[in-house]
Amino acid sequence: MDLLNSPIKLQVRNLMMRYGANEVLCGVSFDVRSGEFLSILGPSGCGKTTILRILIGLLKPESGSVFKDGVDITNAHPSKRGMGIVFQNYALFQNMTILGNVEYALRVKRETRRQSREIAVSIIERVGLKEHMHKRPHHLSGGQQQRVAVARTLAMGPDVVLLDEPMSALDAAARLSMREELIGIQDTFGTTMIYITHDQEEAFALSDRIIVMEAGKVSQFDMPENIISNPANEYVRDFVVRNLELKLKSLAKYLR
Repeated sequence: MDLLNSPIKLQVRNLMMRYGANEVLCGVSFDVRSGEFLSILGPSGCGKTTILRILIGLLKPESGSVFKDGVDITNAHPSKRGMGIVFQNYALFQNMTILGNVEYALRVKRETRRQSREIAVSIIERVGLKEHMHKRPHHLSGGQQQRVAVARTLAMGPDVVLLDEPMSALDAAARLSMREELIGIQDTFGTTMIYITHDQEEAFALSDRIIVMEAGKVSQFDMPENIISNPANEYVRDFVVRNLELKLKSLAKYLR
């Protein structure tokens, strides 16, 4: 996508957050453009999930602001933000069919109640799960269940989707398949996606741009190719570039 000509969807300005004496976010700022796939990459405890929880409205920052389409939503209720979230554990209702899972929130919401079945069926077909529509989640693979979770979020029509390490419970083959699924889903729906991950390979396979986090701060925010060719500091060089180089080196003898 042409990021330079896309309007800014989210503006995050100077987020500060601490838990007790522990400073979790230290003045984090970044922009997200409409239709962008942005990854927030970093090790456990670096603050990436705290950013996600602030964006969706589950946490209020000590200071700083979040703007969406130019409107300050820092204190807005989660239901008023036009965002959806996909959790790593799927959070599906096991006693409902796939159709029931996707339709559930649509039936609760007054403005979508009448068309809930039509919307749910359409979304399920567009994410390639039509033949599984009347099955229950435990009959599906992990990757398919994750697709249901994505479909359920997309059915609500959010213009920003947040994904909280959604592949951490999948095996290697399912993760590779799900990457292709996410790229295809974003191409189809054009939704802005913010992806939380600790996996360098995932971030570089999926993203238009990547935020590399270190101890509550943004170490580098750039396009993947620029991070590889020009890491901002030694931390980025170690955590990202050298890590990817080691993975490639370990496979090189099999790829000759």
